[in-house]
Amino acid sequence: MVLFMRSSLTLRGLLLAAVAVLATACATPPSGGDPGHQGFSLWSPGRADNAVLDSKYGGKHPANSNCPGENISPALAWARAPSATRSFVILMDDQAGRAGLGVNHWVGYGIKGNASGLPEGAALAAPATFTVGRNSLGMPYLGPCPPRGNAPQHYVYTLIATSLEAEALPPGLDKAAVLDALKGGKALGAASLVLRFNH
Repeated sequence: MVLFMRSSLTLRGLLLAAVAVLATACATPPSGGDPGHQGFSLWSPGRADNAVLDSKYGGKHPANSNCPGENISPALAWARAPSATRSFVILMDDQAGRAGLGVNHWVGYGIKGNASGLPEGAALAAPATFTVGRNSLGMPYLGPCPPRGNAPQHYVYTLIATSLEAEALPPGLDKAAVLDALKGGKALGAASLVLRFNH
């Protein structure tokens, strides 16, 4: 009788473990595509979340030896934004930059509400398809510039769906000013993506 009970408990444990493994496998997004979640999602076509970017996506800044890249922004795509969305904001942040004080690399806003992505290089494309803001260095965009020899550093891309019309905000705003303008219920939801870079 005791042996039977132990066998039943062992079988039950194995079944629960198998169910947990299957649930985890089903929750894993396919590499480089729409994660397939039910909610608002952001991804970079051809890349998995947490992928390491190639050297061309690194920042380009003659005064900083950690920025020898081509300053090309990666392609971004999104789906299932809130139905009341009229425009989007895109932010790119290095939370470990400046020895942990953080660096904002990109502020773009006024992306039209019917958009579903930005092509590679959109951050500095001319003419821009959105309103250009100012990052921490007062520039429109700067790709990743981590210290040489570090482990891959994490760059967080955040897409915010807003109720603002695409032309509502003037150019040249920094991150703090844009976020301030979204207070009072104008931010409808957000999706994020992490990409890494080192050299």
